[in-house]
Amino acid sequence: MIVEQIYTKCLSQGSYYIESKGEAAVIDPLREVDSYIERAAKGKAKIKYVFETHFHADFVSGHLSLSKKTNAPIIFGPNADPSFESKIAMDGDKFKIGEVTLQLIHTPGHTMESSCYLLWDEDDEEVAIFTGDTLFLGDVGRPDLAQENKKLSKEYLAGQLFDSLRNKLMPLPDSITIYPAHGAGSACGKNMMDLTSDSLANQKKVNYALREDMTKEEFINEVTKDLSSPPKYFPSNVELNKGGYEDVSTIIKKSLNPISIHNFNVLRKQSDVLILDVRSKSLFSRGHIPGSLFIGLEGMFAPWAGTIIEDVNQKIIIISPKGKEQEAISRLARVGFDNVVGFLDGGFDRWVKSSGEIKKIECISAKEFVNQSKSLRRNIYDVRGVDEFKIGNFPGAKNIPLKKIDNYIGELKKCSPFYIYCKGGYRSVIASSIISKENDLKLINIEGGYDEIEKLNFST
Repeated sequence: MIVEQIYTKCLSQGSYYIESKGEAAVIDPLREVDSYIERAAKGKAKIKYVFETHFHADFVSGHLSLSKKTNAPIIFGPNADPSFESKIAMDGDKFKIGEVTLQLIHTPGHTMESSCYLLWDEDDEEVAIFTGDTLFLGDVGRPDLAQENKKLSKEYLAGQLFDSLRNKLMPLPDSITIYPAHGAGSACGKNMMDLTSDSLANQKKVNYALREDMTKEEFINEVTKDLSSPPKYFPSNVELNKGGYEDVSTIIKKSLNPISIHNFNVLRKQSDVLILDVRSKSLFSRGHIPGSLFIGLEGMFAPWAGTIIEDVNQKIIIISPKGKEQEAISRLARVGFDNVVGFLDGGFDRWVKSSGEIKKIECISAKEFVNQSKSLRRNIYDVRGVDEFKIGNFPGAKNIPLKKIDNYIGELKKCSPFYIYCKGGYRSVIASSIISKENDLKLINIEGGYDEIEKLNFST
């Protein structure tokens, strides 16, 4: 038996490949499915089933593409209502893969169709459970993301989740391995661990949601409090996962379109076209095309694109390092942004050679910042998340989370010039690009972010 976790750091997402005696199954595949097909071919196995734990909101799953390419049926749990052919299994249904078995366990709460898959080995022993977004390591799935029925309150769904955990998962053997769909960094939970697998026994010790003495009311209160608003692209991803989508190869073929500098200059003036620069934060800071938005491939590219770019149908032109155009298109497609119209042929260098205007972001080191700000305890902005800010921040800094930065543009206009920092320098450059895209404000970005500031042992 082979159990392989395919973890995609950009999405903080885990999909799973299970193989036994020439048969295989895939759980929650990425939209790009060739790697699963190649993995099965390597093991001389046939992909027999494609399992989905629920309708994902944070990424477009590859269930349809993988099913079409392998003829493997798509399996969902009870209450699922996809618009394409699939098998809606019942709680307790078992599926044989070679000499092992996957058993569907219906665990409503994150969504009403949410289900886990219990793995029985060749000796008919329970060895692992693939928990989707029902149970994370250190956390549980948010109960406010269900799209199938807007009448279901987060409190009701949290109550369903409590029952699912207590009645379906916690009674399983403590030795069982938990394989979740997401890890730290995902917006599908509040406080996930960096681990990507763990034993049920340890999770009972460290996961607040699995406390034996917790009442249902306490669980509901804990799980529903302090929920930030989900990214705006989530509903559209649910619809794509329920209703269908184009194969990613089709998206790449129509989007991998080199645009000449002449045509680029025509298109960039159109109000419905977004110029997206995916180079490194340092290259963007040293010089970029005025009006372009920075979201670098080096970081959590797809989730931040989904969070910052509000409309999945947005027309996008990519500014990319040579050879990285297809990667940018593929990673945008992972979160449903399928309307890339092309990329600037020759990239930023071509823009410079055409004598195009260049904008820069002023950057200073953490040491320079601390020295400059000794007499300044205002006009300092921290664009990390609220929880990060609470753990530690530079004295006098104000927290304006990146995903809400548009709400603070008016305030920033009054405070120019100002300093801006995040954890490591990635999000602050995204924020700087948003601010400078809309306003000609004086801002100073701190390279290395709070990680570097904190090393200096600054005094309050």
